[in-house]
Amino acid sequence: MFVHYRTLGFILKEEERGEADKVFTIFTKKFGKLKILGKAIRKIKSKLRTGSQKFYLSEVEFIQGKNYKTLTDAILLDKFPNIKKNFNKLRIISKISEVFNDLVKGEESDKKLWGLLLEVFKGLDVSPNSPHLYSLIYYYFLWNLFSILGYNPVFDQCVVCQKKLKPDILYFDSEQGGIICQSCFKRVKKGEKIEVETIKILKVLLEKKWEIFSKLKIESKHQKDLRKISEDYLSYLYNTLDIS
Repeated sequence: MFVHYRTLGFILKEEERGEADKVFTIFTKKFGKLKILGKAIRKIKSKLRTGSQKFYLSEVEFIQGKNYKTLTDAILLDKFPNIKKNFNKLRIISKISEVFNDLVKGEESDKKLWGLLLEVFKGLDVSPNSPHLYSLIYYYFLWNLFSILGYNPVFDQCVVCQKKLKPDILYFDSEQGGIICQSCFKRVKKGEKIEVETIKILKVLLEKKWEIFSKLKIESKHQKDLRKISEDYLSYLYNTLDIS
């Protein structure tokens, strides 16, 4: 007799298997990240199709077999329709799902990770038509994901001398894990220049005050700064964690 498990889940990824099956990567509220097989789900008559589409929030039921989990029910709760209708929103949620899937490992529930996914999916779905805001939501997700997973860099002091930072010329080094002051940079000669204003923006994102960050007006140079530091640090984590 199989035990049936039921939980809410975000469907982050789907892969075709065989002639009619799919394997779903689902981050669930009760059990963390799971791979669940949907048998014959690509057939038109499959009852599971309507609740098991990528980027849906669904209530899923599965059984644990000897070698894999099998989907037995999927009830759609939210299809986030505005994301699906907007190419730029869809691109951002695809990046969010990919990074989340790459960095989050293991079958273990996590309220903070669940809350972060819920926040960015809902926030992106209802956000006004603004590519600038979509990018901000991505960075909000990214840096809070780093923080929850314990990869958050140091922004309050120099990672080399541990002294409190002054509003001066500063540098960010992914390998060192944070900000380097001008004096230490002259010695270590490592790091990319970062604007003080960009550091302030990162701190606002990490305060998780959605109503404040969503209203941020960021100058073009700080947008470029934010994009570069985010891409560099994510690339460093991928290399360090050996994620291909």
